[in-house]
Amino acid sequence: MRVVVQRASRASVRVGAEVVGELNGPGLVVLVGVTHTDDAATARALAAKVWRLRILRQETSAEQVGAPLLVISQFTLYADTAKGRRPSWSAAAPGPVAEPLVAEFVAELRRLGATVETGRFGAEMAVELVNDGPVTLVLDG
Repeated sequence: MRVVVQRASRASVRVGAEVVGELNGPGLVVLVGVTHTDDAATARALAAKVWRLRILRQETSAEQVGAPLLVISQFTLYADTAKGRRPSWSAAAPGPVAEPLVAEFVAELRRLGATVETGRFGAEMAVELVNDGPVTLVLDG
């Protein structure tokens, strides 16, 4: 599992004209990609790591200050661009494998006490965010 965590002052994700997830105020935008070898334990461990990362202002974590998270599935995090100009997506897990693991990632964040909004799995989404810092981290689980 691969996640990109961005500290944001605000963010939203739309499907068509509908806002399906929103972050108002400081928090984290988390893009989540799943590969073939991931499992529920990987999703839970990485969710806990994101929740406890001390990347907000004054080196605090989302857990410490109750910052909200906006989680968006992102299969393109596993793009392979080693050959040619057209990315290969073969390292990304297919939807029936990835969707329950993204859901487990979100569920674990909620079990830990996080306020979480999400995009819509498999949808064509428009993501807007104001990256605060900017702070962007890539984590592999």
